[in-house]
Amino acid sequence: MKNLRAILFWSIISAAFIGPGTVTTAAKAGASFDLRLLWALTFSIIGTVVLQEAAARLSIVSGKNIGQIISTGDHRKWGQLILVFLTVAFGCAAYQAGNMLGAVAGLNLFSDWNHFLTTFLVFIIGFALLWTSNFKLIATVLGFVVAIMGFAFVYVAFKTDTSASAFLFSAVRPSLPDGGNLLLIGLIGTTIVPYNLFLGNGIKHGQEMKQMRFGLIIAIILGGIISMSIMVVGTEVTGEFSFQSLSDAISNRGGHFLGLLFGIGLAAAGLSSSITSPLAAAITAQSTFNDEKDLWNEKGYRFKSVWMIIMAIGLVIGLSGVKVIPVIIAAQALNGLLLPVVACYLILIVNRADLMGRFKNGLLLNILSLMIIGVCIFLGLNNIFNALSKIFSAPEWNNYIGLKMTLSIVGIVFMGWKIFIKRKE
Repeated sequence: MKNLRAILFWSIISAAFIGPGTVTTAAKAGASFDLRLLWALTFSIIGTVVLQEAAARLSIVSGKNIGQIISTGDHRKWGQLILVFLTVAFGCAAYQAGNMLGAVAGLNLFSDWNHFLTTFLVFIIGFALLWTSNFKLIATVLGFVVAIMGFAFVYVAFKTDTSASAFLFSAVRPSLPDGGNLLLIGLIGTTIVPYNLFLGNGIKHGQEMKQMRFGLIIAIILGGIISMSIMVVGTEVTGEFSFQSLSDAISNRGGHFLGLLFGIGLAAAGLSSSITSPLAAAITAQSTFNDEKDLWNEKGYRFKSVWMIIMAIGLVIGLSGVKVIPVIIAAQALNGLLLPVVACYLILIVNRADLMGRFKNGLLLNILSLMIIGVCIFLGLNNIFNALSKIFSAPEWNNYIGLKMTLSIVGIVFMGWKIFIKRKE
């Protein structure tokens, strides 16, 4: 029962990344490139396990969160604190826009409600749940939402013509199809979510190390299976990609009921993610700016003002009438670019012997962490070069693979040196 409760609790992490962003990005990748980007989800699942375990382990061993550790010492490192907070908050705001748009799109698949009415409804429900400050209740609800979304996609994925051998081959064979840069980094950004590291590091769970690891790893793997199933189902979409075409593909393979369940699940996933994004921003602010006066407790106005601002940003963008799918994909890609900043801070912290003792990172975890950071840096540079080539009409900039690789290796070597220094301090 303890292990089951641990899985349900840590489902808040998988529920946070199984939202409209994952549905849109993974299904779009499947519709556009078949399963050639499936390997990115395999990489992302491993990366999520490594980084989220480090964040949770830090919380258990030290009793502190990332922001508290950065702010300790003779003086507060305000530059680092502000950089970390703005990185996460900016990502949360971008996610929130897609979350609310996705929730509204899900409601529109099975109802003809007015767009403004559904947007306000999503906002009010999310606001009410956050106002209660009952995060354990939220975690339980989100775990149930993941199960609903998972049932439809996993079932329909098994009903497709995709063979097990083709699936396994695509899951381990890296490829970068032309035009797939944005979706590739979006798949990573929607799974290894920067704000989830603060969410997993900041929420109180009262679990032992073994129990935490079991629940966290199983919850993330289940979430990863759902993400992969979404991409498989996306390969069934014909014509221009939209939520309606994805719903039709599900209905064709699984029946009208599952098509309806997809709409309900998308709305629920959008709502759940509309809760976790503002909550993660508030927890990040709490961890980075809190002091001994406890002015950032969950029921205080400072904590609530942060998630209210993120909720308000989502509401404004939701009411603006912008197209939902481009916004969601861009938000995932943006978070993929921000990921190395947060990951580097976390990895350096969990290598501190004075803080982690015998629970500091070992050689294998550090190698995996450096690989994750290196791949994220390379993909981020690839995306930046692609954007610059379009801005300056210089398509040859996309061919600078050697430069991108060199810069990525420099980043890995620099981080490896910083880790070595931290372990010796």
